Amino acid sequence: MQPMLTHDAILLRTPRTTEQAFRYCEKVTYEHYENFPVASVFIPRDKRKHVCAIYAFARIADDFADEPGMSPAERIDSLNVWEEQLAECYQGEAIHPVFLALKETIDRFEIPQYLFQNLLHAFRTDVTTHRYETFDDVLEYCKNSANPIGRLILLLLNYRGERFTEPSDALCTALQLTNFWQDVSVDLAKDRVYIPLEDIREFGYSEEALFKHSVTQEFRDIMIYQIERTERIFLEGKPLLDSVGRDLSFELKLTWHGGRRILRKIEKSGYDVLHARPSLSRWDKTGVLFSSLLS
Repeated sequence: MQPMLTHDAILLRTPRTTEQAFRYCEKVTYEHYENFPVASVFIPRDKRKHVCAIYAFARIADDFADEPGMSPAERIDSLNVWEEQLAECYQGEAIHPVFLALKETIDRFEIPQYLFQNLLHAFRTDVTTHRYETFDDVLEYCKNSANPIGRLILLLLNYRGERFTEPSDALCTALQLTNFWQDVSVDLAKDRVYIPLEDIREFGYSEEALFKHSVTQEFRDIMIYQIERTERIFLEGKPLLDSVGRDLSFELKLTWHGGRRILRKIEKSGYDVLHARPSLSRWDKTGVLFSSLLS
């Protein structure tokens, strides 16, 4: 079966210069809305294009896993082709613009291949796994889906070692969990449940009630429990904010305060994430900015 490569199909055999390739990655990056800053003005200018190369790699792979119009088999095939191109990139044979840009990033910053492979493993999991029995299972998913991104950014800015990677993993996991609790209704539409099934049972709730968008006290108690867990993980990641230099510190503060502000929005909604998706308003973003400046 030939994989469907959506909007990138015609680019697969189109040679481009490295400069054009980075511009392509920047276009992919800045056309997608995110709650948290990606390659913002607070990242050193000479590193932004490399952040965009990493983001474009992940964004397109995520589209293969999520965008409508493809069967599960086609999604897996497309991700497999993407991984083949990653391997070719590491062998010096990049053709697709994302990999042309990524090769320069990989070579310049000595990035190991496994970090990108972990991301692809997470995207395959998105196709094959729609329920998680325990919180540890959810954390294992975050280990592949979120934590590699933080480690990649650290490598771009030459922060290496457990002093940086351990709190980075915590921060990235907390952000991924925050996204799960923010997007409960969005994920239900895709038949995905990231709330651990054992918690749903423990609090006397049910999957049936979840899919009926029933906001009961039991559901609120589940969300309170998940948010408290997530807050603790955010605190585990906080030391990273002050252990890095000015080239990354403010970006991380924006991210840390932005993630926690989303949790506050969920609380203020009465934990009703089943009927509306909490998001940051302009006022919220201003608050995040001032909190970051003062911290």
